[in-house]
Amino acid sequence: MEVITISSIITGTGSFLPETRLTNQMLEEKVQTSDEWIVQHTGIRERRIAVQMSASELALSAAKRALQDAGRSAEDVDLIIACTVTPDSFTPSLSCNLQAELGATHAFAFDLSAACSGFVYASDVADSFLRSGKAKCVLVVCAEVLSHLIDYTDRTVCCLFGDGAGAAVYEWSDGGDGILATYMRADGTKGNALLAKAFAPENPLEAQRNTEYHHYLHMDGHAVFRFTARAVPDAIDGVLKQAGMDISQIDWIVPHQANARILEMVTRRYGLPKEKVFHNLEVVGNTSSASIPICLDEMRQKNLLHHGQTAIFVGFGGGLTYGAVLIRM
Repeated sequence: MEVITISSIITGTGSFLPETRLTNQMLEEKVQTSDEWIVQHTGIRERRIAVQMSASELALSAAKRALQDAGRSAEDVDLIIACTVTPDSFTPSLSCNLQAELGATHAFAFDLSAACSGFVYASDVADSFLRSGKAKCVLVVCAEVLSHLIDYTDRTVCCLFGDGAGAAVYEWSDGGDGILATYMRADGTKGNALLAKAFAPENPLEAQRNTEYHHYLHMDGHAVFRFTARAVPDAIDGVLKQAGMDISQIDWIVPHQANARILEMVTRRYGLPKEKVFHNLEVVGNTSSASIPICLDEMRQKNLLHHGQTAIFVGFGGGLTYGAVLIRM
């Protein structure tokens, strides 16, 4: 009896970036910093800002483009997984908003919260549903309007983050390509290194409530970098071990776009040519969960990512969370 190996392949990608650009020169007018300092410390020259646009609007545009790229209609989708740390509302969820706007009448939907690791976590979950046979077509959408969380008088964070959305369609396949291995981890003990509170710790029964509570993003940059320096190699080594492969068999590393220094660290540690570690950080900034699918869509549009090539998607960030997906396209 022939044994059929089920795998999860990417059949379409899509992305959306707001039109408004926030350059380093524009930030110089808001906070004590300079283009030279920002580029030297982060590698970022500009980022996109969603002016009067919601996470749902960004997500919808990316989702439609991914479905079109996959040659699928919304009715073909069995599951929608949405990732965001900047939802329009706690309920309904971003995924349910998408389900309604797309007209994905046969899909169930839920949100997954893993911050900058969102896409790799969601890819792992999508793979599990596809391999189990509970879904044959999964839409993963990551959308962030991080400008809503940023204090533009805080130079430690305002130069890093941008807005955007990315999406991918995963489908069932028996061809042997697709996701070969995944590796997911978390370290909640260091979660406060990247913190954006939702509510003030107060007595809800008191008549006078705290109306001045701010939910701005706060980051301990040194702690986050120390975590990342350990987590990224652990994720890459872990997923390679799971797949029984080594780095020489990998065509692309597609990291979360957090900081140029982290991308350089990956390149040095594994002795890779810079051309094998994809980056668009310079013009997009850190878009949290959306960064990897935005990269994937750009790579496909530029014909950089070919059928049969192998790639490692590696995410790391708030939670603190990290993980990697090894895929053959």
